[in-house]
Amino acid sequence: MRFPLLCGLLALYVSGMACATGDTTQPEKSTPHIALLLPLSSPSLGPSAQSVYQGFQAAASIKASDFPIRVYSDFIEPASVVTAYRSAIANGAVAVVGPLTRDSIHQLVEEKNIPVPTLTLNVIEGLVPPQMYFFGMAVDSEARQIAKLARQQGFKQAIVIYTQDALSQRLQFAFEDKWTHSGGSVLREIEYTNDTSVFADITASPDTMVFFATDSKKTRSIHSYLPNILTSYGTSQLFTGNTEKLLNFDLNEIRFIDMPWLLQTDLPAVMAYPRANSQLTADQERLYALGIDAYKLIHLLIAGQAKSAMPLDGVTGRLRLNGRTFVREATPAVFVQGRVQTADTPIAPALQLFPKQFKNASQVESASAVGVTAKP
Repeated sequence: MRFPLLCGLLALYVSGMACATGDTTQPEKSTPHIALLLPLSSPSLGPSAQSVYQGFQAAASIKASDFPIRVYSDFIEPASVVTAYRSAIANGAVAVVGPLTRDSIHQLVEEKNIPVPTLTLNVIEGLVPPQMYFFGMAVDSEARQIAKLARQQGFKQAIVIYTQDALSQRLQFAFEDKWTHSGGSVLREIEYTNDTSVFADITASPDTMVFFATDSKKTRSIHSYLPNILTSYGTSQLFTGNTEKLLNFDLNEIRFIDMPWLLQTDLPAVMAYPRANSQLTADQERLYALGIDAYKLIHLLIAGQAKSAMPLDGVTGRLRLNGRTFVREATPAVFVQGRVQTADTPIAPALQLFPKQFKNASQVESASAVGVTAKP
């Protein structure tokens, strides 16, 4: 790993960084600093926290902070997050970034005493204390953006495909809420339980679209059973990287949204920041990008310039401030011939290997296995 997890190995005072724990029994000298509340040692949350930390440090390497950055990692989310937060304040924190989980954020909200700008790395709803702000990658907001985008593109009816998974149902609710409030109607809701016969009677009309409230694996299983002319949409969870070309082929022509960090690597705003030395998964890359933008946002909050700086082109998307929440507008994209490209990029003609282009990779593999060739 480019940035080791162990606190003892983070000899980072020399570079303006430091590592601390949430233990308040041995207070350190009060020094103005930016506190990072990240559970690096957590078996479940540690890898995600590490990716955020790497991105935060990458941003710091491009534009140094006026304050040292201290990591508070020796706590359990959500049980001891308030203790870690109090420790950071007692040690002189002028701003806090974190925690990661919604449960931990709720714990801080109940604490009510938020004396410095605090940027959480997830989003909750409801009344919050002054100085607390939210920034995260909740895919429910992507579902709402997809609903808005599809309505703008002229679609009036939606077929929503979902599973029993809790996240899938959150996406379904978020999409349908935005869709109906913007004047669209839900034609059908289809729960997918690995039985593809539920799609047998789907018909296509020009004003109807499909929303996949499903992950990449489920969507690949479903897509080939839908009429070719139906326009389909999904969230960033469909995209696992352009290296998965064969798998992406099963998602051909599905529209989705994701962040510039993954889709527009040649943008100056994206190229300005270093990539991790070790290869990251697509989800880890998103968290890395979250760390980069969190670094920018916390410094705007410290300077009292957050409102005036919006909208801001971040590596996670175009950012704006809605109340206390930094809202991320992702970049529209589409799967084309096994790869992903932004929606405004001209689509190259597909190479016709067969008389009728197969819709998904599994059909191509089956044809190859039995020696299918094009007829003259």
